[in-house]
Amino acid sequence: MNDRMSPKLACVGLDCHRNFSSATGRDGSMKVIWRRRLDHQDRGLLREELSRWPAGTPVILEGTFGWGWMSDELRLAKLEPHLSSSRKVAAWRDARGLAKSNKRDADLLTELWGQQPRWWEVWCAPPEVRDLRELLRQRCSLVQMQRRLKNQIHATLHRHGLICQMSDLFGRAGRLWLSAMLADPATPMRDSGRQTLTSYLDLLEQVRSRVARASRQFRSIVRREPVARRLMTLPGVSTILGYTILAEVGRIERFADARHLASYSLLTPIADDSGDDHPGEAPIGRHVGRVGRTTLKWAWIEGARNAVRKSPRMRAVFDRYTKGGEYNRNRGYINVAHQLCLIGYVLWKKDQDYSETPPPRPGSAKHPQQENSTTDKLKPKTKELKNKDDSRPGTGQPQPAMATRVAVKNDPSETDV
Repeated sequence: MNDRMSPKLACVGLDCHRNFSSATGRDGSMKVIWRRRLDHQDRGLLREELSRWPAGTPVILEGTFGWGWMSDELRLAKLEPHLSSSRKVAAWRDARGLAKSNKRDADLLTELWGQQPRWWEVWCAPPEVRDLRELLRQRCSLVQMQRRLKNQIHATLHRHGLICQMSDLFGRAGRLWLSAMLADPATPMRDSGRQTLTSYLDLLEQVRSRVARASRQFRSIVRREPVARRLMTLPGVSTILGYTILAEVGRIERFADARHLASYSLLTPIADDSGDDHPGEAPIGRHVGRVGRTTLKWAWIEGARNAVRKSPRMRAVFDRYTKGGEYNRNRGYINVAHQLCLIGYVLWKKDQDYSETPPPRPGSAKHPQQENSTTDKLKPKTKELKNKDDSRPGTGQPQPAMATRVAVKNDPSETDV
């Protein structure tokens, strides 16, 4: 029977793997009506199978490796993909005492659809956001390769007892020293060491050129994105960091407020307090979050290190938490990163640039709207003070107060107060 014409299918659970996926379909009464295996090798057959399902059917995926391309195929088939947190689903399965299997995982995913609220659902990033993240992952892997090659070059020199007096071996002066050392036959290095060092240097040149190319691509994308340019007005946020924040956050509308963004960025402190009280001591096990975007956390903290050197406002925040930089400096950088995250949310949400002077808080006398309203309220009060028959607000006493009035003159025994 053609599933596209079948009115029974209410939701589908799709347990996606590398070579195949296990699918389970349920009807409106949450009864299993079919189970199928979808092979990934032939993309045409996969699309044909997905086209048989009724349009608009919710399909619940698990947020594991490879969910991106499958969600694109589901949208192409006019289906509605929903992404679930693999960590929460695994804890839910373990709490029920169920063993893990492909069949049971697909069945459990369909059971999630009937639960309210949707505690299991996470954001399913659209293709354009995943493209930004793909380029970011590429540059991160290239930088890791570059660091590893530099470590290998240092290790090769150390094995042969060669010491470079330059502070940066891979700067201009350091590269000249390396070239002269390799060209000098009197250098105490065996032929195997020369060959290894030359190979590492050639690979390093190629990787550095690709890192530079990726950086130029980031710069061109940042110029076209107004949000990234506004984020770069934050102290300490460079082009690379602005692009990283843009790619990792994706859509600011999915965060209810700035605190949710800080929690997603792993910048919200969490305390694992025990039942024992320790008066006068800090909470036990206090740490930042563990579940979120680690790359986003790195971007905010890296920006905080630069902001402490450039911004007096952020330097004041850092000194307040570290007693002038003498105590727990890492915690101070995390607090500055938290402040940058909160400010960045406001800049993104309200389309504003960063200002070193913070705006006045609503309700204060310096706030523009409050200042006008305060002035309007004070004007009639000034006129009331001139009229002695009016009462003082909140007291019920006339103006001036009864305690300052002269006693009745008809009774000579009373005197002025």
